[in-house]
Amino acid sequence: MAMYHQGNRDLQDAFGSRRLADRLVERLRRSAFTEEDAGFIASCRFFFLATADAEGRPDCSFKGGDPGFARVVAPDLLAFPDYDGNGMFKSLGNISANPHVGLLFIAMEDRPRRLRVNGTARVVLDDPLMAEFEGAQALVRVTPEDIFPNCPRNIPRYALQEASPYVPRCGEPRVEPAWKGFEIFADVVPPRRA
Repeated sequence: MAMYHQGNRDLQDAFGSRRLADRLVERLRRSAFTEEDAGFIASCRFFFLATADAEGRPDCSFKGGDPGFARVVAPDLLAFPDYDGNGMFKSLGNISANPHVGLLFIAMEDRPRRLRVNGTARVVLDDPLMAEFEGAQALVRVTPEDIFPNCPRNIPRYALQEASPYVPRCGEPRVEPAWKGFEIFADVVPPRRA
């Protein structure tokens, strides 16, 4: 079974959960997005992105924006923008070296929910789709391999206090974070590209 490797299987056998794990894959795993998946992803204001470099060293990033910033554009394609940030390009650099990614979408408000998306990604700097993402300086295209929901039982319920003022919005001036003006960084901050 492609979703499990020997390390997974050894622990499933040690805990007696192999049959349960197989049933979860049989009933819940898919390789194409459903309309329900697309709606859920479009409703999210954030997700967590796991990447690894060419040697397999992991990194995990928070990606956020207004609802719809990450979206399913086809049953086999999810896209999200890269916004101006700290210039480290940890996630996008990792994707360029190792295309395997994991995305975790979580809803913590009205109805706790989570969805995992594992697949391959590529970074595109001149994608025509970028025009649909206000403030995008690059676009990440994700081709899913394994899409599956997780039980939300341990997700705490939170209420949104306010949306981030740093998210690019059409017709609104960009808000720069204060750290970009700190003396130790001000002389090396490149101009905003988008």
